[in-house]
Amino acid sequence: MNRLNEGEERKVDLPSVFQWDVRPDIIKKAVLSAQSSRIQPKGTNPRAGMETTAETPEKGSGQTRVRRIKGRRYQAAGRGAWAPFTYGGRRAHPSKSEEDRGEGINKKEKNLATRSAISATKDMETVSSRGHNVDGIESLPLVVDDDFEGLKKTREVKEVMEELGVWEDVKRVKEGRKIRAGKGKSRGRPYKKKVGPLLVVSEDKGIFRASRNIPGVDVVLPDQVNTEILAPGGVPGRLTIWTESAMEEIGRRFSS
Repeated sequence: MNRLNEGEERKVDLPSVFQWDVRPDIIKKAVLSAQSSRIQPKGTNPRAGMETTAETPEKGSGQTRVRRIKGRRYQAAGRGAWAPFTYGGRRAHPSKSEEDRGEGINKKEKNLATRSAISATKDMETVSSRGHNVDGIESLPLVVDDDFEGLKKTREVKEVMEELGVWEDVKRVKEGRKIRAGKGKSRGRPYKKKVGPLLVVSEDKGIFRASRNIPGVDVVLPDQVNTEILAPGGVPGRLTIWTESAMEEIGRRFSS
């Protein structure tokens, strides 16, 4: 662990949650469940194609008994309505807004996925294979003193990251921003950017404000830690920096 005030290192005991097996299949399932739960409901109007003057012709009229729209404009073509198989008619089985499109997941599977994602942050090979630059990092997980939570300047956060060997990964994120291919450019999301380090702190004493302008960096509290933020896109092994108090709280939350 890096001591900010003394510049020395010492060892800390990892909570048992860091000893769980990494399960990429369960992690992927949990992330898909979280993403699908945010899908905006959509569907057609229940009375679509039925707001017309259409009536069914009488028997013996020489016409198929399909509802047809009244009026001189439609009489020549005998345009049908209401029925799904008619020209200009409604859809047979349209999407319904009340339909549940979320991917379900069991509670035990969800907890297992979070524990597995936490454990993956300590494995250098998993973090490296995810694309993070770990050349300047000696070992994982990265644990810092609680004084880190009180940093109020972006410059101070940068200095700590440089000392830990994490700043090279931040530079990778900054240089990796690219223009999106496709229509998303005209829909308010023109750029695609990579994901950088995650900071887990026990309390916000200024670190949230100090880190908000660093590209790719997210700051969360222990009760906000979930599978999606630890494994963006369902891929485990996000480069994570823990404060000592945050790690102890994570250990208490996932001890059982």
